[in-house]
Amino acid sequence: MKEKIFAIIGKPLSHSLSPLMHSYWYKKYSINAKYEPIEIEQNEIKDVIEKIRKKEISGINITLPYKQVIIQHLDKIINDAEETHSVNTVYLDKNETLIGENTDVYGIQAAYLNKINLQKKMNSALIIGAGGVAPSIIYALIKSNLGKISITNRTFEKAIFLKKKFPFINIIKWEDFNKFIPDFGLIINATSLGMKNSDQFENKIENFDENATYIDTIYNPLETQMINDLKQKNIKTFNGLDMLIYQGQKSFYIWNKINPEVDDELVNLLQDKIK
Repeated sequence: MKEKIFAIIGKPLSHSLSPLMHSYWYKKYSINAKYEPIEIEQNEIKDVIEKIRKKEISGINITLPYKQVIIQHLDKIINDAEETHSVNTVYLDKNETLIGENTDVYGIQAAYLNKINLQKKMNSALIIGAGGVAPSIIYALIKSNLGKISITNRTFEKAIFLKKKFPFINIIKWEDFNKFIPDFGLIINATSLGMKNSDQFENKIENFDENATYIDTIYNPLETQMINDLKQKNIKTFNGLDMLIYQGQKSFYIWNKINPEVDDELVNLLQDKIK
């Protein structure tokens, strides 16, 4: 049987753990396939799409900065991708229709929202950042019946653009959001601030409610400066590794019709790679 090829496209990709994760599962389930990073410019997306149509590539994941721009190259988007207008998984269906799907929403729910108590003050969430994964976070919160969602972004126009998709969200100006932190039971960092070799938050974010939960979508490092500071104050925190794993689990299922196990060996393998 011919070896199948899967890939992740984006830029940059040097930090991506997806090839390691999917390769682990291919080996575990004796699937003749490989998964590789394809770092490309935006004008090269069409070349990758053509390879999928020709069945030279069996499926791709999409990461920053192409989760929205990929849509114009697809025949159809379905399920959570329709609601978020954000695609991270692409495949050719049995009718040779090029499908775009979103597994980030599932990843967020499985990694975090199913594990925390979305009640009382937790019913109010602040998302820091309006690009990339932010639409998926908003929709995951909606599906988890969280009522009040606010967003803040350095570029105000990006927040306005997101509000056109989700009119009910509240926008807080970037220079003001720190003083509103005590009002939220759930704070989610959807920016690259805190990532390895990236910028940190300019101002220290303080005044968290003692019962609040902080989620950082960053997984490298496993413990950002923000998480480290909040742990010292006994604030409940999550890093981005579980989100990566669970969105990958759903992508793997879409492509291979096998629901791969998230076991300790995989988690340790990924954590060791980051260290």
